[in-house]
Amino acid sequence: SGGTEGNNLAIIGAVYANMGRGRRIITSPIEHPSVQAACRRMKAEGFEVFEAEVDSGGRVIVESVAELAKEGTVLVTILAANNETGVVQPIPEIGKITRERGIIFHTDAVQWAGKLPMNLHQWPVDLATISGHKFYGPKGIGAMYMRKGVRVISRNLGGGQERGLRSGTENMPGIAGMGEAAKIAAAEISSWAERISRLRDRFEGLIIESVPEAKINGDRAHRVPNTTNISFAGAEGEAILISLDLKGVAISTGSACSAGSGEPSHVLSAMGLTTRQCETAIRFSLGKDNTEAEIERAAGLVTEVVGKIRAISR
Repeated sequence: SGGTEGNNLAIIGAVYANMGRGRRIITSPIEHPSVQAACRRMKAEGFEVFEAEVDSGGRVIVESVAELAKEGTVLVTILAANNETGVVQPIPEIGKITRERGIIFHTDAVQWAGKLPMNLHQWPVDLATISGHKFYGPKGIGAMYMRKGVRVISRNLGGGQERGLRSGTENMPGIAGMGEAAKIAAAEISSWAERISRLRDRFEGLIIESVPEAKINGDRAHRVPNTTNISFAGAEGEAILISLDLKGVAISTGSACSAGSGEPSHVLSAMGLTTRQCETAIRFSLGKDNTEAEIERAAGLVTEVVGKIRAISR
């Protein structure tokens, strides 16, 4: 029904369908919870799971993937863009390695689709998952791209719909809605990305200028246009979130799919941030309809709220 289901089908289905190739799975410590959970399931069932290293900017280190992708590796699964920082990953470079070594390569492209141009026929990936609501389609609908010749075992048994990969009556309104949203996103993506990245940069500039010790987390040269992750030393992220929510600004302290877990961000931790730094981090995501006036208002409110929280915490 979306990215989570697609990731489970791609990872578990591909591994079981291709066990003859080996029992090693390569992933990273910054994946979406659905990918992490699927890999944990595979590990519990006797497969070996290894995590490639990431640098301080939140990008997977290609050399680490190359070192881990030894003989007997059946699958590499690395997300295309991170859901907490927006940092995009070196998919072409990783794909080159997997192609040369005959390893199946899956990417969770949920955060990429609709934000940056993508042509899955040109990407060196075998499996990719997307979710419709990330580019303004209906919620509860997604898609999995599967390169011709790749084998995946279905996890839904029944009437054999969708070429035997997902039995059950198709959600036709959802499929149609996602398809139309994809057409609109493809037509508008260039102008949308340029405008939103400009607004994001404006927002970051205002924050850095007006909030002492604010720090942007993640590689600023490699990321999707709409996402920024900022730490505010001396101010609890949850307190910032609640205060801004009361003022009409919706933000997140981590992945929207695992909010409320109470644990420090596994993404920021993998990047080398301390638990305390993780606790002060906020994810801001811009939408296609945001205006410069809204950005300036939000930055002003962040400055005000962080200042008050710091004053109380002293």
